[in-house]
Amino acid sequence: MKIAVTAALVASAAAFVPAPSARVATKLNFEYGEYDDKLWDQAAKKDVYDKWDPSSPRSGKNFNPFETFKGNSPDASGVYPGEPRYKDPTRGDVNFQTMMEEKADAEAREANPKPGSEKGCAGCKN
Repeated sequence: MKIAVTAALVASAAAFVPAPSARVATKLNFEYGEYDDKLWDQAAKKDVYDKWDPSSPRSGKNFNPFETFKGNSPDASGVYPGEPRYKDPTRGDVNFQTMMEEKADAEAREANPKPGSEKGCAGCKN
């Protein structure tokens, strides 16, 4: 009788033991940009722009840092404010002289856009 009771207790206790699970690490398909958590100034933006390929799909490492979306500029990973994973970038100091240099750069970019960078290209948000 004792053996039957012991066997019943062991069998019922097995119901409360968690089943072994094979957990698999989740890979998020998002890569942060080269300048994530670094200074996001004009020099960094120019570097990202020079590496940008408008014909390749837009990603955290392939985006136009000077493209605006709904009036906003992207962070160092190409993410705009209000979107998931947006991080407020570390910005450099700004003064009038720097702003005039940035304006001249913007005018030069508009006058000579990258081939294939028209709106709707694979590497553009708009």
